Amino acid sequence: MKSILKVILLSVCTLSSINILQANDSLQILTDVGQQRIFLKAEKLLVKSNSQQYQSLYNQLYYYPLQPYLDQRRLIENMQLSSAGEIATFLEKHQHSPLDWPLRKAWLMFLAKKNKGALFLEFYQSTRNNVLTCHKLNFSLEAGLPSNVVLPQVTKLWLVGKSLDKVCDPIIEQWQQAGYRTDEIVWQRIGLAADGGKHTLIPYLTNLLPKDQQYLGRLWHQVRRDPATVTRQYKFIKKSTKESQIYTYGIKRLIWRDPDKALASFKKAQQTFTFSTTQHQQIVAKFAVALASKNHPQARIWLEKLDPLNIDSNIMQWQLTEVLKQQNWQLVLKELATMPEKYKAKLQWRYWYARALIATDDLEHGQDVMNELSSKRHYYGFLAASYLETPVSLQNSPLAITSQEKNAILLHPSAKRAFEFYYLGRYVKARREWRYWLTQLNNREKLVAAKLANENGWFDRAIFTLSKVGYMDDVELRFPKAFDKKINQHAKKQAINPAWAFAIARRESSFMTDARSPVGAKGLMQLMPNTAKQLKRGSVSRQYLYNADNNIKLGTKYLRKLLDKNKGNQILATASYNAGPHRVKGWLKNSHAMPADIWIETIPFKETRNYVKSVLAYQEIYQHKPGQVSQIFEQVINMSIGD
Repeated sequence: MKSILKVILLSVCTLSSINILQANDSLQILTDVGQQRIFLKAEKLLVKSNSQQYQSLYNQLYYYPLQPYLDQRRLIENMQLSSAGEIATFLEKHQHSPLDWPLRKAWLMFLAKKNKGALFLEFYQSTRNNVLTCHKLNFSLEAGLPSNVVLPQVTKLWLVGKSLDKVCDPIIEQWQQAGYRTDEIVWQRIGLAADGGKHTLIPYLTNLLPKDQQYLGRLWHQVRRDPATVTRQYKFIKKSTKESQIYTYGIKRLIWRDPDKALASFKKAQQTFTFSTTQHQQIVAKFAVALASKNHPQARIWLEKLDPLNIDSNIMQWQLTEVLKQQNWQLVLKELATMPEKYKAKLQWRYWYARALIATDDLEHGQDVMNELSSKRHYYGFLAASYLETPVSLQNSPLAITSQEKNAILLHPSAKRAFEFYYLGRYVKARREWRYWLTQLNNREKLVAAKLANENGWFDRAIFTLSKVGYMDDVELRFPKAFDKKINQHAKKQAINPAWAFAIARRESSFMTDARSPVGAKGLMQLMPNTAKQLKRGSVSRQYLYNADNNIKLGTKYLRKLLDKNKGNQILATASYNAGPHRVKGWLKNSHAMPADIWIETIPFKETRNYVKSVLAYQEIYQHKPGQVSQIFEQVINMSIGD
């Protein structure tokens, strides 16, 4: 650590229990360990909040940032009507902060249970919680609000693809009796239940339709459970507008599961169904993308059927993919020439334009475009620089922030609470306070906050905050060497490039030790529990994977394993880390040999395609040596992948 020039102890009116060490322009926030211990003891005694021992501890925390959380928990756990005044004062003081909603929600549920409608409406605030919304609507009617004002609000509430709580039954019954539940509304909800909702709700909704329409609900339920139902067209009795809607939904799912069946079914369906223009465009677009991603021989045919006015960046990606696979550079130029102007300036398309120019012997023009790209800190910029055999440019522009600016924003109570929770290891609550704190800051102050977070080892907040503001040029803040000692130690043990491990961790979690993905991957390097169990050869707990050292140890071990499995090819190992080795093996089986930059561009999964590009670019940043040509991207330029 840099030599400490001076120590600033902020007064009670500024940072309370938080002290600061200032080294040059860095501020290291230090918390009062004694106050933390008192807080933790007080938390355990909250069940005896009237005891003399608790009161003694509580009084010692008068200036401690987290003392309001003791008040919040006490009010939640000892809820009573006589507390209405104290709760109102607390909520007014902490309105919209993370201290607000947990107490407000508990209080509203308590008031609803006690049937205190007037008090409920006084404290109610708009929410996505359907239970509280239903209580609010019920109490509003009881309070005399006209039904023609209240009941129309139920329509939006009812139009969801899942079941509603039984507390909503009374207001829904009144809504229904008033004639708001039409057959068309029921039909819309069946669609929501089928497409992304709970399909088990469909039978109930089907019974709400007129008898002569109930077969439609049953048909949609069948298609939801088995998209291949659309191949049995006798089930679509009338080929009506609603049946076309069901068929469109089903065929768009079937094309991903069984392309040949879907193609044959749609060819036949076009002779009997009347599809709207929108439905036809949706089907063609879905077919084009699905077939291209599966390397199907008819992909090109469907891509050419697309309406140029409805082509987006995703479709353009697949159109380009098809011609890149052929390495037909004249056709690449033709495709790029027809691209909408708003896309032509994007680095991705500029790179392939330059590659096509060079491949068709327009060397001077192609090299000019490459030269323009080579100055960019980007995957395609690094590719261009390597193509020209010139050093890459990081365009680093460090933030210049003063100690006065840092001290000023730390006056916010939410800042104190955020850092205090962070040092207690309560990262979820810390992030909630951080997000609330940012809502109170202007863009300059957010940059100051990002700098503070980095200086105190809270790397993920620094990274996400810089991205939120749109400041991308402080390379050290955006790509910190977090957990430097541990990553280097375990990378060395596994004989892998530490910059690769840094890049993987940066891409996976932005160095958030308790990161958890929607599919269950955990920790710094986002390991799936089953993968971690195999690597450790023993059981692993959630807390084990949230430990940075454990996660890095297993993550680097997995990288080594994937590198060996792919015969030392780091590009394939990186793709395998994201998509799984079996998928990558399948992609290789279905492709012929091609340059590595083309292979990466033709990866079927968008997520994996972007992942590989990011990791390569991040690795270059982590091992950047000024004045030298990138060794990583030199390999990409000269490597061939595939059989």
